[in-house]
Amino acid sequence: MRRVKKAVALALSCAMLSGCGGSSKRDTSTFRFALAADITSMDSTVVDDTVSFDAIHAVTEGLMGQDKNGNTTNAIAKDYKVSADKKTYTFTLRDDAKWSNGDPVTANDFVYAWKRIIKNAGTYGYMFGSDGANIKNADQLVLKGTKATDAELNTLGVKAVNDKTLTVELNAPVPFFTDLMSFPCFYPINEKFAEKAGKKYATAPQYTLSNGAFVMTKWTKGKSADFEKNDDYYNKGVVKIKKLHMDLGIKPQSASANFDAKKIDYAEISTDLVDKYKNSKSFVDYNDGGLGYLEVNHKNKDLANLNIRKAISLAINRKSLCNDILKNGSTPANGFVPKGLSKAPNGKDFREVAGSYTDYNLKEAQAAFDQGLKELGKTNITLGLLYGSDENSSDKMAEYLETNLSKLKGLKIEMKATTFKDKIGNRMPQGNFDLVITAWGPDFEDPTTFLNLMNKGNSSNYGKYDNSKYISLMKNIQTESNVEKRYNYMLEAEKVAMEDYANIPLIDRGGSALQAEYVKGLIHKPVGVAYTFTYVDLN
Repeated sequence: MRRVKKAVALALSCAMLSGCGGSSKRDTSTFRFALAADITSMDSTVVDDTVSFDAIHAVTEGLMGQDKNGNTTNAIAKDYKVSADKKTYTFTLRDDAKWSNGDPVTANDFVYAWKRIIKNAGTYGYMFGSDGANIKNADQLVLKGTKATDAELNTLGVKAVNDKTLTVELNAPVPFFTDLMSFPCFYPINEKFAEKAGKKYATAPQYTLSNGAFVMTKWTKGKSADFEKNDDYYNKGVVKIKKLHMDLGIKPQSASANFDAKKIDYAEISTDLVDKYKNSKSFVDYNDGGLGYLEVNHKNKDLANLNIRKAISLAINRKSLCNDILKNGSTPANGFVPKGLSKAPNGKDFREVAGSYTDYNLKEAQAAFDQGLKELGKTNITLGLLYGSDENSSDKMAEYLETNLSKLKGLKIEMKATTFKDKIGNRMPQGNFDLVITAWGPDFEDPTTFLNLMNKGNSSNYGKYDNSKYISLMKNIQTESNVEKRYNYMLEAEKVAMEDYANIPLIDRGGSALQAEYVKGLIHKPVGVAYTFTYVDLN
């Protein structure tokens, strides 16, 4: 997944060398950014990976966006009104928002895009339903997916009153609704342009439109992507750089070497490079916001046993995993909702209120495992551990987990290495795994962005966890308008899932990067889209 195109790296170095173009002056017009994976698509209705989100976010804005401090603010919507019952939003669009082909951005662009993601059965379609924005009739339509008729899609609770007025009807109040409107799956799409492009839409720069800070000019898949400042962007005055260059699929070792050679300005690095750079002025670590966890396949007869799942969780030394193996700012996960995501009505962090559901106790782990084997009528079991060998530090984590779990007498772990693409695109959706190392990044600042993953029917519930009490609590969360009652339901739901060992939390993810000291204004958020390039300044 990670490689740098040598010709591009050489070209980028020219601006840094005396005698190359006749100047040794640093290029302050181009921000050079390294990413560990490739862009899968520029179509906001089909992607579900962070790299594609970063690229799409560079060229597209939704109703809401980020200000220079990373706070949610009006974007394509110049203002909005909320009904007294907080179930109807009326957005008024900016008159000066337009696409890079000259077309104005209209309310229909949102209606078309939102219907499109449902019709395409996009991974993030669920975000329109009760697990996200809770838009009227979305749940029923998402279930129909590609079978939904145009007439049925027209029942979705979104309407273009006129070119500049969009109304959205919800089933129940959603406290984080406006934050969701800055997420890529809610971005607009120019219907006429997309329909004309057909299957080629968003597969290359000429089939991609922009209404945001940058326009995509070149995309060499698996290598690099280039963007230029969009002079038609309504807020172009805040954009300081003229160009954005992304190295795609570059290994952390190569990215760090290019950073040292002043060929790139920002690069995420892997855990094995932390010790080398941790005392450098360019070293930054950050709260990734995500949860690393073991997804459990509940269709596996051995893992369907509660004591077997409990033993696996107790056998993992999360503290040592973070401090001795990862060393990137990650901390032991205490539950399925990471620390620092959201606050309870009393102002305390959700994790602080909920407490801890993880522990390391090998003696108790063995006792639970022995009891599980007895209940299964077996003396030993074999479980496969699936992981993406091309994911940052995943191989190290897998090796460490194998070491931990192999200490359970009667358990054999078979390592199942594959690619990230195969893992999330084939094996997990098909249920072709026993245990899988995976992670989830929050789409919005609410515990449900994680709790939804274990809800029956959620497209990301690959392990098919099914608990009637949990399902009932999740329904209560989706319909409860009282903030305190809703929070208590979330606390109870996590408790049910964690005591059932529905999935096994491992780490609250941290990350490390190298950032040139002259880089200012880069927004990096642990929630939603990771990077916003609009305000980057290299002067």
